[in-house]
Amino acid sequence: MEVQIYTTPVCPWCKKVKDWLKKKKVSFIEHDVSESDKARDDMIEKSGQMAVPVIDIDGKIIVGFNEQKLEDALKKSK
Repeated sequence: MEVQIYTTPVCPWCKKVKDWLKKKKVSFIEHDVSESDKARDDMIEKSGQMAVPVIDIDGKIIVGFNEQKLEDALKKSK
């Protein structure tokens, strides 16, 4: 299972989703879209928007911190 998160340093929801994933012992790759044009472009291509956080769980895209959607996507990816 591969989990990628597109974030910015000032986003409180980004911190919440990272803390939630750490609590669930799910490893992830973080992309700071404020530092990387490529990460920003990848995020926009995947989600169609500029909002963060964007979470990519094996190709399933979730925008924002939605616990139920995250749980469902993690279960399907195991």
